[in-house]
Formats: sequence, C-alpha cells, structure tokens
Amino acid sequence: MNNKERPEAGDAGKVIHVVFGPGGGRVAAPHPPRAPEPPASNEPVSDLFTASEVAKLLGVAVGKLRTLDRASIVSPSGRRRGRRAYTFSDLIALRAARDLLVRKVRLRDVAKAIENIVAALPRVTRPLAELRIVSDGQAVVVRSSSGSFEPLTGQMVLDFEVKDLRDDVVRVLRPRVGRDRARTAYDLYMQASQLDEDPETMDDAESLYRRALEIDPWLAIATTNLGNICFRRGDEAQAEVLYQKALQIDPQQPEAQYNLGYVMLDRGQALEAISYFRGAIESDPRFADAYYNLAMAYEQIGESTKARPCWRKYLELEPTGTWAEIARKHL
Repeated sequence: MNNKERPEAGDAGKVIHVVFGPGGGRVAAPHPPRAPEPPASNEPVSDLFTASEVAKLLGVAVGKLRTLDRASIVSPSGRRRGRRAYTFSDLIALRAARDLLVRKVRLRDVAKAIENIVAALPRVTRPLAELRIVSDGQAVVVRSSSGSFEPLTGQMVLDFEVKDLRDDVVRVLRPRVGRDRARTAYDLYMQASQLDEDPETMDDAESLYRRALEIDPWLAIATTNLGNICFRRGDEAQAEVLYQKALQIDPQQPEAQYNLGYVMLDRGQALEAISYFRGAIESDPRFADAYYNLAMAYEQIGESTKARPCWRKYLELEPTGTWAEIARKHL
C-alpha cells in the first residue's frame, strides 16, 4: 500500500513500506516496464578463464590443474587470445573433480565421474537453471531438467548449485561484471517499484523483481518487495518467509523489519512486533510509521507509558493527517 491508503484507527498500521530508509525512494513519474538483460560479455557462463584464474577461483594449484589436464580428466576446451582456456562447463567439471579429490576419491574414479559429468553437459542447454550436482546418500548424482546421472557410486558428499559457481566467478574474478550486474538488477527493481501497488501491473512487477534477483541475489529490497506482493495477495506466510530472507541478506534493512513487525502485530504477537519495530527505527531513526506502530504495540500490551514517546516522535515527524489525529488522542 502507499501512504494515502492508511486505514482507520481500528486497522491502524496496515501500511507496507516499499522504498523507505537509506537508499530508498521512488521515481515520481512511472515509465513503461522494460527488462534489459546484461550484455553477453558480462555473463560468466559464456566467458573463458586462464589456469591462473581457475586456480584463484577454486583454490587449486596450477600444478594440480596440469595433472588433471595430462590425465585427460579435465582439460581446457576453449581458446583465449590464442591460448587454451577453460570454459564455464570446464569449471563445473573442475569443481566436481576438486571436491571428489578432497574426499580422497581415487584419481581413476574421479576420471570416471568427470567423464560422465562432461558427457551430460552437452544435454544441458541452461546450466545455471538446470544443473545441480548432489549426493543422495548413496551416490553422486548430476541432476538436470533432462534427467539424472550417477557419475560415481560410493559414500561421499558432493553438493553445489551451479549458480553458486557463477556467483563465485563474479565475486572473485569479475568484480566489474558484478557491479554491472548490480546496476542492471537495481534498474529492474526501480521499474518494478513503480508497478507493484497497482493490481493491474502487480504481475509485471513480480516478474521484474524476480529477474532482478536472478541477476543480483543480494538485492535485499527486491526480496522485501516480493514479500509485499505476496502480502497484498493475502499470502502472509510467504510474505513472512521473504521478509526473513531479506534480513538474512541485510540484517539492518528497515523495510523488512517494519513489515515483519506489522505481520506480528496483526497476529496479536505484540512483543515480537516491538522487537522488529525497534530494529526498523534503529536502522532508520526517521521512519515515522515505525514509531506509530511501535506505539500501537505498546498499547496492546498495556504499556501506555512506553507508547507516549513513540506517539510524540511520530507527531514530530508527521504532524498532520489522519494518523496524526489518532496519535494526539493517545497523549
């Protein structure tokens, strides 16, 4: 909801803030949604990597990479500036090989497992979305949308999201790419934030938020705003999950803390609400509605003395309006 949709006294607090706090704000004039993709050169899946880059990324000595190359376990399958280079598919195989070797798997068994993984990769057209290498407790399994593969049997744990590997590439080897991706994700978030309060454009907003998070999973405010969409649709449980996830990414985010406080207050869990509202205020001391709802929470538990400073602070920040009149009645 926006601030113009504040409810009456009996429902006070039913406001979900979308872009409050440091770094927030909205673009006043809405624009038609657009959804630019990062330039192809910014996507590590299509990039090529030198042996020294791979060593830095995976924590494997260059000599070990040469050993795996000579043993035909994992060899560079691309070329960069006239020299052999590793593709992203090679990185998937190398990370699997590294994890198997760490678990003292015999080299010949590693070779067999990697051979089958590499054979599976050509069938995977979208590795970030499709591929995961896991253990079911009995065998290592490569799972994709086209089927499951058991490259090696035995007791071991080998479990990683291929998306995680892509994110490691951006963080360790391509920080500029990381900045570019973050800017693209933020642009998508800003577009979505202009659409998420209108029921007619809410689906478009959700799509834009999800695309932003695919590009930059650490954009906590986009996760919070996805939670707001769930809340507006009546899915309070999923909204709470997303608010909690946003706080895992950014524990100080005032928006997610405020929204969780409101969810708790709405359930009658005033003590839990107080903790979240106080957290929102600590992160953003000018968050007027957090003071209002903190006062409401104190009133619910019979702590009118503690509520009064919150009413006063709210009136200091927002001296006019319907809620200001309600606040004055409590003083």
